[in-house]
Amino acid sequence: MTTGNYKSADILTDESRTILKRLSNDDAIDLGLLAVKYARERNLPLAIEVHRSGRVLFRAALTGTTPDNDRWLTNKARVVESFHHSTLYERVRHEESHIDFYAATGLSPELFAAHGGGLPLSIEGTGVIGALVVSGMPQVEDHKFVVDVLARFVAGERA
Repeated sequence: MTTGNYKSADILTDESRTILKRLSNDDAIDLGLLAVKYARERNLPLAIEVHRSGRVLFRAALTGTTPDNDRWLTNKARVVESFHHSTLYERVRHEESHIDFYAATGLSPELFAAHGGGLPLSIEGTGVIGALVVSGMPQVEDHKFVVDVLARFVAGERA
């Protein structure tokens, strides 16, 4: 699977643009609803989850998704929660070092997915407290979608 022209530094910039001031349970639901709004407007076949403090606070499976997308959501969330970086960052960082993510970490591809579409939910002054995760498109498109939605949310947009 291709990661396009992404460099790890570009992805860290994406992460730095999406740091939140706070994220309550209600905010997490609002974030999920904003993701659904944009996915529907673009007719995207996405499964969407918002995780906070080890809990799934929002989940939606739009038309065109399959049960396989659920597995991808879970496995992408595990990568974000374990490494506190986006799934695409972890993949690209390892590719740049010419090291396979799974060989380097010893993690199973059956349980962890270092594929674009998972972005950390970071709170200013606190750090990573969760993840916004989508599955349904090629990994770079999944990554761009979560960055776009979270950047809009940080800027104050709601569904």
